[in-house]
Amino acid sequence: MDNASEAPEAPQIYLISPPSFELGRYPDMLARVLDSTEISCLRLNMASRDEDTLSRAGDALREVCHARDVAIVISDHQILAERLGLDGVHLNDASKSVRTARKALGPDAIVGSFCGASRHDGISAGEAGADYVSFGPVGTSGLGDGAVAETELFEWWSQMIEVPVVAEGGLTEDLIRTVSPFTDFFGLGEEIWNTEDPVTTLRRFMAAMG
Repeated sequence: MDNASEAPEAPQIYLISPPSFELGRYPDMLARVLDSTEISCLRLNMASRDEDTLSRAGDALREVCHARDVAIVISDHQILAERLGLDGVHLNDASKSVRTARKALGPDAIVGSFCGASRHDGISAGEAGADYVSFGPVGTSGLGDGAVAETELFEWWSQMIEVPVVAEGGLTEDLIRTVSPFTDFFGLGEEIWNTEDPVTTLRRFMAAMG
């Protein structure tokens, strides 16, 4: 650990689930990906707001993840994170809910915060106790308000701020090569799930990390 500041480690993979998926198929696909390489965390990121749908998905994916010692968080649904025995929550409202979530879930839970392309929101989330801050989209994507998280933002963050950072949204191999020296995690979702073979695609992205 002493040499961490001298030689940055290669970024880790933070997987993001598809916005919708079949419970009969996706958990097996996820298991194959988790078995193929080291993954630090999975975010259950469904578009559905139906509690039953989210609960059944959360139960299924928690089993797959925890069997492989991979943490699983859920987007925004703090109460479900507790009820389903997940490892924490990923908040999409910048820094607004971080303190509330931390208080509710306790010191050991993972509380992450998506901050778009805002340096200010990232700093606020870190000060409020977020375990990581996520910036994006890095490439052209439908995330957020159309603002893109530029490489300069990650470069500045990696030099100035201790809180781990995730780069996500619209990632390509070229963007991964560019941002790799300045980020702790790459958040990969549709980039791999929408391809014929997610394992092969993920390996290609990992090769681009250097």
